[in-house]
Amino acid sequence: VVRRRLLQRYEHQPFISCLAGFYSCRWKRYQRQRTEPGKCCCKMRECLFFPLLIGAFCFSLVFLYMWSEGKNDYNNFDWYNYGNLGFWFLWSLVILIVAAILFAYISLLLVLAMCLLAEGQQLYLHWSHKIGTFLVLVFSIACLFALTVLWRDHWKTVRLSFQITAPYLHIGAIAIMVFLSWPVALHAIRADKKVIQVVIIGPYLAILLFLFLIPLGMYSPCIREVGTLGPKPALIGHRGAPMLAPENTEMSFQKTIEHGGDGLETDVTISYDGVPFLMHDSTLKRTTNIKDVYPNDTDQNAALFTWDALQKLNAGTWFLKDKPFSFMGSLSQADQNQAMNQSIYKLSSFLRLANSHNKLVIFDLYRPPEKHPYRNLWISRILAVILNESGIKPHLVLWLNNNMRSFVHSVAPDFQQTIGSKAPVEDLLKKNIVKLNLVYTDMSSEDIRKYAEANITTNLYVVNEPWLFSLAWCSGAHSVTTNAVHLLKNLRQPLFLMTPHQYNIMWILADITSMLLISLIFAL
Repeated sequence: VVRRRLLQRYEHQPFISCLAGFYSCRWKRYQRQRTEPGKCCCKMRECLFFPLLIGAFCFSLVFLYMWSEGKNDYNNFDWYNYGNLGFWFLWSLVILIVAAILFAYISLLLVLAMCLLAEGQQLYLHWSHKIGTFLVLVFSIACLFALTVLWRDHWKTVRLSFQITAPYLHIGAIAIMVFLSWPVALHAIRADKKVIQVVIIGPYLAILLFLFLIPLGMYSPCIREVGTLGPKPALIGHRGAPMLAPENTEMSFQKTIEHGGDGLETDVTISYDGVPFLMHDSTLKRTTNIKDVYPNDTDQNAALFTWDALQKLNAGTWFLKDKPFSFMGSLSQADQNQAMNQSIYKLSSFLRLANSHNKLVIFDLYRPPEKHPYRNLWISRILAVILNESGIKPHLVLWLNNNMRSFVHSVAPDFQQTIGSKAPVEDLLKKNIVKLNLVYTDMSSEDIRKYAEANITTNLYVVNEPWLFSLAWCSGAHSVTTNAVHLLKNLRQPLFLMTPHQYNIMWILADITSMLLISLIFAL
């Protein structure tokens, strides 16, 4: 009898040994303890630490979701760091990889803990995993805090993403509740008091009921009846096609045209001798080789150089060296050679290119700095280039600058007057505004529809991700400014588009299936 008991006690348990080994580093059976019926699943110290494990999982999940949904603005984040650090690096991609690894690590620990609980084993998290859990928790909270302080608009992106992902997040949450029903049912059955059973099952059922009913409060413009979807938004290349070619160069705009873009967006600065040219930054050090040509003038304002001096700079080699976007495709050898030979582009040449292909143009105008010869003549100089030197059709110009708008309208009445902020419809009509140019975080299907009724269209910028473009499409936007014309042009219909009937079927089937599975698990 003694031998039989010893054999039964030390029988091989490879599954539990692996679980306890990875979770607790207790590979030997004599190192482990089973949970007695009605007793706590772990000692007091472990009971205090287990909520930290759950908290680390929740915070790391929230941060990973936030950061992955913020992929649309990775370039802005990297550009912000470039301005502060002085060198270019894809910090956004590094943070995404780190966040994914940490979430996978903490998820594995939580799965191991749930499996050990289901097998009736006491929990003991090894000290190394405790340190790792604490680090994951601190990293996730610190990143969320930093995003809130430094990049507050990112929360608006997250809220917009829920309009697309909420139906699928709902199904994922239901699946997690089905998975959790296994350890919840086992611990409820093993509890020796009714009160403990209520404490275990009550919160679980409350959360489950909430998830079952939450679709009643969901809204998505992509859940709509057949035939109510508007036309696909026009695509305006943001500084051309900056994922395929150096921004604001002739090659970049040609790539936009080749991939079927409907318009071109750029930034205009005036040289010291009065030649308008295309440049986004106030200095030339990010997008030219000024460090090699004029090493003592790297921090000088771009507008303080003459056009002859600007023509000596290369505006393409930086693109191949720095790779400004996290998910850029590889360039052919011919494209690489072409990129390496790009120079700073004149506004007049840009307008002639757009006019020859009948493309809309929109641009930000930068007023020259103090003591610049064209400090007070910049609008007149730009108008002279547009109307007298470029030959572009006036109706192709979306005039965005708000300075001297009445004068500009009197000189060029066929310009499409565009404004960069929301305002009452009456005020917009008085200013002859026909288009709004809004940051995508201001997206609102109700506002877009209200302005459209007054024949005022809406352009959203900068929209790169297919899910965000799909949301803009479903919301009724007339056009979007994008870095990814080559990607969005191939989108035939919005992602996640479905009818209310289809969504109701998906919702009801998910709820019924999960109820059946959970009932079966509790019954067994």
